[in-house]
Amino acid sequence: MAEYQDREELISEISNRAKQFVEEFNEIDEKDKDRLIGGVDRTPAQMIAYQLGWMDLILDWEKQEQQGHVVITPTPDYKWNNLGGLYESFYEKYKGYTLKELCTMFTRAEQQIVELIHSYTDDELFEQGGRKWSSSTPSNWPIWKWIHINTVAPFKTFRTKIRKWKKLQQI
Repeated sequence: MAEYQDREELISEISNRAKQFVEEFNEIDEKDKDRLIGGVDRTPAQMIAYQLGWMDLILDWEKQEQQGHVVITPTPDYKWNNLGGLYESFYEKYKGYTLKELCTMFTRAEQQIVELIHSYTDDELFEQGGRKWSSSTPSNWPIWKWIHINTVAPFKTFRTKIRKWKKLQQI
């Protein structure tokens, strides 16, 4: 997994990967957003919904902790051993939106993640225990790692998937 020298390097990687990912959707026709193609496990809309879902969770975990609530990760309704159900909830939450709306929401969420990163001190961001929510699993990751795992890593993975989807869609 990547390591970052500082918050600016993390932000730069998030922004670059987010831009590359979301630009892949510019060429997809709205009528194809829910099209599942053999060899790719998600539709274009589901790929964006997945990203939105995780970014929203990170933002919500922080909001809940700031309000003094005990944060249950990933959510009170889904445990770590039921991520498939969590993903389905993401798809359901965002199913009524157009690709353009989803892309706009994605860009907005990415900007909110960047603002969140700026709000942390270096110790909060890079040391274990920066927030209770980030220490709520046995992995006890620092916040930067949670953010990386739920932004940069899937932006790269899903960019590969959407490119494969577009290639197979042409066949």
